[in-house]
Amino acid sequence: MEQEIACPGSNGNVTLRAESIPFSQIPGQSKLFLQYQQDPLSLRKFYPSVVASHSEISERIPTVLANYTTDRDALCNALEDINRATRSGEKTFENISLLRDDDCVAVITGQQAGLFAGPLYTIYKALSAVRAAECLRGRGFKAVPVFWVATEDHDFAEVAETYVLNARSELTRFESAAPHFENEPVGAVTLDDSVARTLSALFESLSQTEFTSGLRDTLARAYSSGEKFGTACGEFLAALSGDHGLIIVDPLHRGLKRLAGPIYQEAILRSRAIVDALLDRNADLEAAGYAPQVSISDDYFPLFWHTKDDQRLALRWTPKGTLKAKGTGQELTLEELCSTAEKEPWRLSPSVVLRPVVQDYLFPTVCYFGGAAEIAYFAQNSEVYRCLDRPVTPILHRQSFTVVEAKHERTMKKYGIELRDLFTGLDELLPRIVDEHIDQKTAAAFAEVEESINAQLNRLDRELNNIDPTLAANLATRRRKIIYHIAALQKKFRRFEINKDETVRRRIESLFVSVFPNGGLQERTLNVAYFLNQYGPHFVDWMYRATDLDDRSHRVIYL
Repeated sequence: MEQEIACPGSNGNVTLRAESIPFSQIPGQSKLFLQYQQDPLSLRKFYPSVVASHSEISERIPTVLANYTTDRDALCNALEDINRATRSGEKTFENISLLRDDDCVAVITGQQAGLFAGPLYTIYKALSAVRAAECLRGRGFKAVPVFWVATEDHDFAEVAETYVLNARSELTRFESAAPHFENEPVGAVTLDDSVARTLSALFESLSQTEFTSGLRDTLARAYSSGEKFGTACGEFLAALSGDHGLIIVDPLHRGLKRLAGPIYQEAILRSRAIVDALLDRNADLEAAGYAPQVSISDDYFPLFWHTKDDQRLALRWTPKGTLKAKGTGQELTLEELCSTAEKEPWRLSPSVVLRPVVQDYLFPTVCYFGGAAEIAYFAQNSEVYRCLDRPVTPILHRQSFTVVEAKHERTMKKYGIELRDLFTGLDELLPRIVDEHIDQKTAAAFAEVEESINAQLNRLDRELNNIDPTLAANLATRRRKIIYHIAALQKKFRRFEINKDETVRRRIESLFVSVFPNGGLQERTLNVAYFLNQYGPHFVDWMYRATDLDDRSHRVIYL
């Protein structure tokens, strides 16, 4: 499917061209995810509230509202506090006000608090939620988009780095040097003066454009010394999506923790049943031929313990029936944990399988937008919803994009390259380009010689078989050597041609780095800063306009 999308630009309107590629043609996709994208209703056993289309989520609104008991005013007071800290725009506060209404629902997505918002798919998640909420409002329902910044996560190394294309179209890594300690929630990490050096290095690497100064100001405002790492990410997301009223959530906020206390207590009291149900679900998934996303052991516990010195530690059952904080000698009883959930809920945080339930306890969630890995673990945590007597929230795959700039599109057109051709790798694609575009005459000669040799060897094989079959067997061995030497010569020819034409090689290598960096989809590696620097704030609007929730495929956007 191909479509054209009209968008405003800094110098007049621009037209984007969009194509779709089924995920089944993209390497590295899990069997469960592919089945979910192709026929979600066939997986109802694992996804009880599954919907065939985003347009069906409105049917869940009565169930969501009937089961929602959280104090909306207390929730929205906390959200106002969080979004003041992230300097969110007026539209966001209008949406928070709307969420106070008893008939308003939330469309939620979320992601780790990455440096400069992390990979591109973070932005695509936010835009997916925005689009779905707008779709509901267009049909007469009250709905708001919500972005849950995963500030409770404690793997700082995973979120502290990001990648951009520098002025020479090279993939360049940047890392936050903010002081932190092991097991510290990333939302508690405080940026120091090193963030200014990281920003300086970023802008020294980027081309200088008419948009560079504005982008520098936006990032410097969010990522400044003294700011919390999670708040900085939320502020940058708010700046990029301000016109759409995205509500930013920091789950470390104590107001939200107080509201989550009751669901923490329920999870503690039913923790054994949750683990048993998850083990059974994992067995069911494996029996159906699917690999569970989250490993569950007999001693698993669905909550983490936060020490007084801000370490987030896994809890595990001991043979004595107590819970032990990983790496310490501290043991806790269920009664003590329940008391903590009531009096100091900020000392606890949910595991990956419990987090969606907590999220949907706090919000009247009508659906969640996630990536392939999240879709996989939702097949497991539907059992957690069941154990806690909560309605299961359906998950929809976020929009997935590869952005192809005009210069790379020209390269692709010149050499007859499609995105799927990049999946085999540079070493596989370059020989084809030599044969089809650089030296067709010599490539044809190799093909003719190989065909001729095979024909003559086949003739000789027939003659030798009539004389002595052992001679024919000997010929088969020598044939392989002959073909091997021809192929080796052909490989040297191709390498010579590519090395001779540095311009061609550079263009193809640049295409790979931009469109399929590190051998994976662009959205999983590149940061949005490169595109904002090249195209300005309009880039986010372009991707918003390219968002098509009816398209379950990967979308290729030609700028």
